[in-house]
Amino acid sequence: MFRPIATMAAGALALAFAMAGPALAQSVAVITPYLAQPGTQFYVDGFTAEAEAKGWDVNVVDTAGDVAAVISRIEDAVTQSVDAIVINVDPAQVEAGLQSAADAGIPVVGMDAGSHPLLATNVTSNGYAMAAETAVYVANRIGGEGRVVMFVFDAFPPVQIRGVIADAVFANHPDIEVIDRITPDVQDGGIADSRARMEALLAANPEAGSIDAVWAAWDQPALGALQAIEDAGRADEGIVIVGMDANPQARDAIAAGGNFEASMAQDFVGIGARAADAVERLVNGEELRQSVIYVPTKLITAANVDEQ
Repeated sequence: MFRPIATMAAGALALAFAMAGPALAQSVAVITPYLAQPGTQFYVDGFTAEAEAKGWDVNVVDTAGDVAAVISRIEDAVTQSVDAIVINVDPAQVEAGLQSAADAGIPVVGMDAGSHPLLATNVTSNGYAMAAETAVYVANRIGGEGRVVMFVFDAFPPVQIRGVIADAVFANHPDIEVIDRITPDVQDGGIADSRARMEALLAANPEAGSIDAVWAAWDQPALGALQAIEDAGRADEGIVIVGMDANPQARDAIAAGGNFEASMAQDFVGIGARAADAVERLVNGEELRQSVIYVPTKLITAANVDEQ
């Protein structure tokens, strides 16, 4: 006799929850010092597109290369009582800000940021795999011997990882010599300073064949190196250039069939979208088991550069 009443009550409760729907983030702050980088722009575009579809209010904050300023911007977001924060910066360098968010119970998601105990998760590409594949491409193209220039950026964990793995690949070939490991200034995106640094290196190594390849941990330095090589009239030496990110400029350079031969395509928009998904799950009260969420990548060469 009581069972139908209990069933009806349970059904009404379930209907009420269904009508209420899951908890939704109302406001999210996205904070980065690297918005001048095309990859970061695409991450942010992917995130904001997904967030807008969900009806969220997103505030994108660019500290224009000032990593320390990210801490105060996180603290500002905490004061504003946002529902979640997304960062694209080395979390170890902004730990004070992350702690303020943790104290306020606001989840923080990394978007190609790096792992940290105070991050709920980090959505990124597998930098280990990307670096290995591009460095092996270089090693194979130069036949396991030659002089290689590396462009790295150890201050940012996702890029630092790439340099470490490329170092290991090249070190595994006794006849490959890394003649310089350059960290360019990235405040303007990285192309201009990389070009200047490559020009100086070409001047210091004027003999044809004195440089066999350029491996860059992202596309901006690779593009700067390409400009320097072409302007120096040394494009016909066959210097192999490989980057990472496969941004539109890099794809155009690869399609042109010159020195820039390959880049690793990251699904930037996909990373942004997956970061938005992680935010939604966290706001709904889900505990994420993965401290890192990887989004697939693909090596781009002249053979597949026209593919979407």
